[in-house]
Formats: sequence, structure tokens, C-alpha cells
Amino acid sequence: MSDLAVAPISSDEIRAYLATQLPDATDLALHDVAQIAVGWSHETWLFDLHYREGGESHVLGLCLRRDPGNALLRHLSDLGEQFRVLKCLEKTNLPTPKAYWYESDPAILGAPFLVMEKVAGSCPSPWGREGRAFYQGAAERGVLPREFTEALATLHTIDWRAVELDFLGVPASGRGFAEREIAKWRELIATTAHPPEPILTDLIGWLEANIPPTDRVTLVHGAYRTGNLLIDSDRVSAVLDWELQVLGDPMYDVAYVLSDLNREGTHLLSNLVERDAFMRDYEAATGFTIDEDACRYYNALYAMRSVAFWMSASDLYASGRSNDLRLARTAWSVPVVLDRAARDLGY
Repeated sequence: MSDLAVAPISSDEIRAYLATQLPDATDLALHDVAQIAVGWSHETWLFDLHYREGGESHVLGLCLRRDPGNALLRHLSDLGEQFRVLKCLEKTNLPTPKAYWYESDPAILGAPFLVMEKVAGSCPSPWGREGRAFYQGAAERGVLPREFTEALATLHTIDWRAVELDFLGVPASGRGFAEREIAKWRELIATTAHPPEPILTDLIGWLEANIPPTDRVTLVHGAYRTGNLLIDSDRVSAVLDWELQVLGDPMYDVAYVLSDLNREGTHLLSNLVERDAFMRDYEAATGFTIDEDACRYYNALYAMRSVAFWMSASDLYASGRSNDLRLARTAWSVPVVLDRAARDLGY
């Protein structure tokens, strides 16, 4: 895949493609087309497809995601894999968008892309004032906090072998999962032009020396939080952001929920749920006991991952491969994360 940005696409090009997938449909038209500025790794369009088939009018809400050619985590976030994961998850009780089509041929729309269901709901950002107010109100109403926990419990109790998610790679028991994650983020760091960071070197050494053994393997989302969930009338209508999923220790997700990095100005986990309620309801729904020592370890691993993210993001901007100002700002985050890691390591 090229690191160069791909050419823009038009509604007419999207409509022409959809016509090939719906050969019996006529009068195809796209309404309410919007390219939304969310996520870091793929372009995203939302629209309604209006068409006629069998003498009747139909409306199909769709979401198209395309590889932009120059965005964050591209080699770790393959649209073909996302499509396959979503197809597997359609067989489960986890609320996810229905996946319709995936195309790897760049001749169609200039780059690989997938088309999936546009699910009803909104995705308030937990980092903005309006989003924080939304989650505060939802916390007081009490329904969404339970929904948040129940969806994670559902995710972690999926029979991943039965739905054929083992293509993601089953880690070796014991140290296998953490070793694989450390190697993944080492590789991303090595692709950047950032100079060596002594604290990062120390952090990686600590992570390698203190891996918690685990024999439990579940589907792991990798970034389970508010902002990656669609909300409709205080219900989780879809779990989004299938870019970092792996098979591994469910405490990796639990640690992400428990981390204070995913809340701002509140004691509520992910700006939404009381810690005691989350731990009680999660354990009751899964039958798992939350291992807080493992969670502390995985929070240190998230520090390494965050540094890898921000080094990669800022490098894309500094090298001229992207003009996304969000990526430029991430250079500031690297020393912030490393300072926190240093304090956690006892500096």
C-alpha cells in the first residue's frame, strides 16, 4: 500500500458501485451524504441509499470506510480484516453494524473500502464539553452505565472459536499475549524517525520482565470506551472501532476501562460508570474475577502503545505524508505519556 493520500471520491462514484451490488435496483440516489471527521485511520462517509426494487421504494442507511493511503495505523488496521470480524460478529449477540461489501481493488474507488450498515444512534465524544455533559446525564439516568458494562461482558464471553474469529491468531498460553502486543508496538515505534527515549526503553524493559501469565483467551476490543460506542436512547446500539481487536487477556480491555486516561474531570469510568458498579456487574455477567494487578500491568502496556501511536502520528505529519493537524498535535502527547510512565515506574 502507498503512503500517499488517495484522490477524493464523489457520490456518483459511490452510487455507481452500489448499482453493481444491487443489480435489480433502479433509480438509485444517495441522500444526506456526509464525510465525518472521526477516527484516525480511515475516511468515513454516512448516507442513505434510496432505490426501487420489485415495484417498491427502499431506503438503506449505509456507512462507507475507505483507506486514505496516509493515515495512522494503516498496516495494523486492515479493512479486509475489519470486514471479516464484523461478519463473524453478526452471528453473536453483540450489537455491531452489519457488513455488506468489501473491495480490495483500488480501481473501484481509488483504494480498498468496505460498506456496512449505518446504525441508529450518536457517538458523543467524551473529550468535549457537550460529550461530557451527555455522559454525565446518562450516568444519572442509570441505564447506559449498565449497557456499557453488559456490552463488554457480552464481547468477552463470545465463543470466538464457534464464530471463526481464530483467524485473528490465538496467543500462546502464559506470556504469549503480552509478548505479541509488546512486539507489535515495538515494530510501530521502529517505523518512525523519533530519536530514542530513555524512559520508553526503561518502560519496555519493565514490561518484558513483568508479564502476567494468562490462560484465559477471549475476544479483546482493544479500545473499549465511550466514544467508540453508538448510543440510541441510552442503549448501546453498536460497538464501533474494530481496528485493534485481538484474541487475548480480557483484562486488557478491563484495564482500559479502569484507566483514568479515559475520563476527564470525573471519577466515573469512561465518563459514565461508577467503578464499584462496573466491577460488580462485569464479574457477575462474565464469571471472571477482575485481576487488578494484571490491569496495572496492562495500563503500563497502554502507555507504551500510546507512545507508539503518537510517535507514528506526529511522524506522518512531520514527514509531509499527512496534512491532518490532529496528527501534528500528537507530538505534544509523547512526553506527557512518558512523564506519567516514569512516575508509575517510581522515578
